[in-house]
Amino acid sequence: MTSRRPLVGLLTAEAISLVGSRMSMVALPWFTLVTTGSAAKTGVVAFAEMLPYVLACGLGGPLLDRIGARRTSIVADLGSALALVAVPLLYRADLLGFGALVGLVAVAGLLRGFGDSAKMVIFPETVAVAGVEMTRATSLHDGLGRLATLLGAPLAGLLIAALDAQTVLLIDAGTFAAGALIVALTVPRTRSAPVADPEREREPAEREQSEREPAERESYVQAIRAGLRFLWQNRLMRGILLLVFVTNLADAAYGTVLAPVWARDVVGSPVALGFLSATFAIGAVSGNVVFTVLAPRMPRFWVFAVGFLIAGAPRFVVLAATDRLWAIYLVSFVAGVSVAAVNPILGALSYERTPERLRARVLGLSRAVSYAGIPLGGLLGGAAVHGLALPAACLLFGLAYLVVTLMPFVSQVWRTMDHDRPAARSSPVPERPPSQIPSKA
Repeated sequence: MTSRRPLVGLLTAEAISLVGSRMSMVALPWFTLVTTGSAAKTGVVAFAEMLPYVLACGLGGPLLDRIGARRTSIVADLGSALALVAVPLLYRADLLGFGALVGLVAVAGLLRGFGDSAKMVIFPETVAVAGVEMTRATSLHDGLGRLATLLGAPLAGLLIAALDAQTVLLIDAGTFAAGALIVALTVPRTRSAPVADPEREREPAEREQSEREPAERESYVQAIRAGLRFLWQNRLMRGILLLVFVTNLADAAYGTVLAPVWARDVVGSPVALGFLSATFAIGAVSGNVVFTVLAPRMPRFWVFAVGFLIAGAPRFVVLAATDRLWAIYLVSFVAGVSVAAVNPILGALSYERTPERLRARVLGLSRAVSYAGIPLGGLLGGAAVHGLALPAACLLFGLAYLVVTLMPFVSQVWRTMDHDRPAARSSPVPERPPSQIPSKA
């Protein structure tokens, strides 16, 4: 018997939490920049948030197995809410030093990493119970993420202008708490299964036990080595990881330091920062709709390579070259349209090219390596603005983006993206593609 209640509940919890997360992505850099007056310190805070997040996502699998994904999701979200609430409360009591801010943000990032990983484990189970076709479910999930950016970022800019950044952080904490409550009320502790004849089930159970034994004998270090070996020996996957590491680094510098500094120093308003994110999100949502319809008939290589090239360096160049808002917003919109197909293609490649027995460790390691650029991006972005000024820093990161997005046009291995493409079919839910900047969902 199917039930859509757990899936609806999980998606609702994630949608609420995502909107809050996108608001916080605007509010936290702005709060740090305004209260400290330092772009370098803004980068340090971004680093402190994302480094624990990366570690939790990459290494937290065994902990989820011990505690349980549902319980981890609830506890992590409640802990994240408490950590975020503490920031504005301590600030208003004049007790929030920079060290305390960094520590609270680091705790929030660590808990968010565990919570995000847990929800990814829960998601395919709720889809199966609901009886929904997997591709449709994952498409809906991705669409909610795009929509959350479209709503959350400009709303944050408006609320910061009307109220303050601390209030926005309190709202984000509320979305964490709401998400935890909804998951607790709608997602069951265990997935129910139909009662079967023990005699008929004995043979599959024995076969499952025999398949599980080698994995149980394999140590944690051996499992990690096997995943690393696969990634190193696969030239396409190796190239993807390098590309995504650098672009995530540059995107993190753009989102956490360069764009907030531009909004403060050039425009003088957080509203501009919110609308910069919104124009990108509008383009991404529009492009996602088109790509979903045309994906089976479009060549992966050209869509991926050209899309990534257009979506990257121009955003940095226009921020450095002009103060005309219409030009900056137009480039941001076009970048959103262009990048819409990148994550789906990367996700499909990861699942098609990775053997099922290695999938968990390979995808986990891929995510950890590619996300590692995010905390570095905030740190290096702050240092670049401090040492070079905003225009030069934008051009520096734009150049790095340009170099790596030209890689697919140089090496022939990238052309294999279109080789041996499987026929369209229902497939397991993919993890968040390695190029996607993490959030609460």
